[in-house]
Order: sequence, then structure tokens, then C-alpha cells
Amino acid sequence: MFIATLIAADRLVEGDISSALDKLSDAGCGPRGVETLDEDKAVDLLFDSDPAAARAALEGAFDRVDVVVQPLGGREKALIVADMDSTMITVECIDELADYAGIKAQIAEVTEAAMRGELDFAEALDARVALLKGLGADAIDRCLAERVKLMPGARTLIQTMKARGATAILVSGGFTRFAEPVGAQIGFDRVIANELLIADDVLTGAVTKPIVDSSTKEVTLLGAMAELGLDASATLAVGDGANDLAMIRQAGLGVAYHAKPIVAAAAGARIDHGDLTALLYAQGIARSEWVE
Repeated sequence: MFIATLIAADRLVEGDISSALDKLSDAGCGPRGVETLDEDKAVDLLFDSDPAAARAALEGAFDRVDVVVQPLGGREKALIVADMDSTMITVECIDELADYAGIKAQIAEVTEAAMRGELDFAEALDARVALLKGLGADAIDRCLAERVKLMPGARTLIQTMKARGATAILVSGGFTRFAEPVGAQIGFDRVIANELLIADDVLTGAVTKPIVDSSTKEVTLLGAMAELGLDASATLAVGDGANDLAMIRQAGLGVAYHAKPIVAAAAGARIDHGDLTALLYAQGIARSEWVE
């Protein structure tokens, strides 16, 4: 048995559910019923077969509605590994930090290309950090206070999963000076990120090696699975950039969150409209069970 979860960024309108059932039937998926997770917001549609056909039939078919298709069994996850920038927070920290040095546009262009998979991540990070050489370290704290905002739903997602016994790991290609306070605020169990090197209260233009990159994220997911004795089906990975693809592909539920096209096309699920609480609905956790 499989399940397609319809998650509205605003609300499900009259006719959406019946239309979705018709689409499943037309795709040969054998719809078997409807279960409500949140009135007018999220529903589960049960069906018999062909999840690929179901996803093709439903994804993008409704205005501002995300669709997650997966096996019914084991949909609630015991491990989440998440990206930080533009996933758990609303900004790319290196771009915002660059603004304090007056070079945001220059660095943001490289960041965007790296997230689209057009540049080697480690090389692109080294090049961008080098441009920050000489910036006062106090800019980091100012940036954290003034620019870094949690993504809507981030804390609710992690707090709810942890309350139900899950482990949460934040793995960022960004920097510890941002990731550690963000991870603590949201409630992650572990935080892994790059360390900016500082001397005499200014950035040296370098980071410690090895750089936290795509392989680090994948290894972190696989290592946590082994440590916790979990099958891949019990895991969730979420991110937006090309450096998240490896862990997204390894997870039982790999989610592209408001992601770059290369990631959205490759992920098992995509959230284009809703906030991070969509990942609670995807796990079958009703609104009444969330921990705020």
C-alpha cells in the first residue's frame, strides 16, 4: 500500500480531493481511501500501486499544493539530517556576511552557481571565503543577530520529531559560528559545519580542512544510521542545493525543499510551496500532535 499526501500552503479548495482520487484512478493506481491530517490543509490518499505514476499524476496538479508519495509502512522517521542555509534558515550566511564587506553580489553569484551544481562546492567555498579576508570577526555576530532568521516550521518540525524519539542532525556547508546557535535554537542533537579561521579578530580568508561538503553530509547520514541501527527507510534528509543531493538520495524520504532545479528533479519528494511543517504531514503526524 502507498500513500500520497496533499499538503496545501494555504488551503485545499473544494474539489481538490475528488480530483486527486480521479487522477490516481486514471493513472491506474487503485485509490483506496482518504484520511484527513488537518482539515482543509493536509490529507492522505491511499492507493494500491505504481507510486511513480501517482507522483506524475498529482505533482503540480493543484495550486500551491505539495504532494509527497511514499510507501505507507514506515513513513514516520527516526532520523532527520538537514541542511541549514536556505533550508533551516531563510538566508545563505556567507552571502549575508559578504554584505558587511560590501561584496554580497559578487559572492552570491558564486553561491548560486555552486548550489545549482555548476561549481565544485569546496573550491567555490574556498574562493568565497578568501574574499572575506580582513573582515572583522564582529561582523559574524552582527550578521547572526540581524540577518539570520529561522525558516517557518523549522523548530516545530525538529521539536515534534524529537518528542517522538527521533534523532536530529544539522550538517551545513556553512560555518559553525552560525550553525551552532541555529542548531541550539531549533533543537538539533548534533551540529556539523565548517570553521572560519580568525586571527587578531579578523577573518583570515580560510576555513579548516577538510571542508564539510556533499560527501560529509552523505557520510553523516550513513554513519548515524549505523550508530542508531536504522534502515534507510527510517531516515529523512532535507536540503535545497546540489551539495545535499547525495544524502537526499540515501535517505528513505529525501526531500528537496524550495530547491534548485537539479535537486528538485532528483529528490524522492519536493516541497515547493509549504513550510517545513509539511514534513510532519508527510510523516502522517497530524497538526494536533505537533510540538511548538
